[in-house]
Amino acid sequence: MAFEIDPRQQRYLPPESELEERFILTGGPGGQHVNRTETGVQLKFDPHASELLSGEIKQRLIKLAGSRADSQGVITIEARAHRSQHRNRIEARERLAELIERAHQRPRKRIPTKPSRTAKKKRLEAKRQHAQIKRKRSKPSMDE
Repeated sequence: MAFEIDPRQQRYLPPESELEERFILTGGPGGQHVNRTETGVQLKFDPHASELLSGEIKQRLIKLAGSRADSQGVITIEARAHRSQHRNRIEARERLAELIERAHQRPRKRIPTKPSRTAKKKRLEAKRQHAQIKRKRSKPSMDE
């Protein structure tokens, strides 16, 4: 079974069996209700356990996740912006799908180029002007 692609948004959604979901308390508006209901969502996805991603994509996904990935590579996404648990669940899945989508895009290889003659001239001229400004800032010497 491959990743499901949501036809409305063209997003990669991992199957529910590969996701672990926890509900957490959230702050913000809502009065006493906010202290009693767990509307926030903590979504965990382990790319290493997923059989649907290639090794290259798994590595890119963990790198893109940055601090959201722990030392074992498990990605944790928290969504707590909305008052409704349902909307937070949707947002967490969308953010995960966006990460996976970005990981599927292979980065372009940079082709090294040399600076042009004009660019070199401009850089050296800017350095000369900067040095001249700094020279003018110094105290005048006695021998001048």
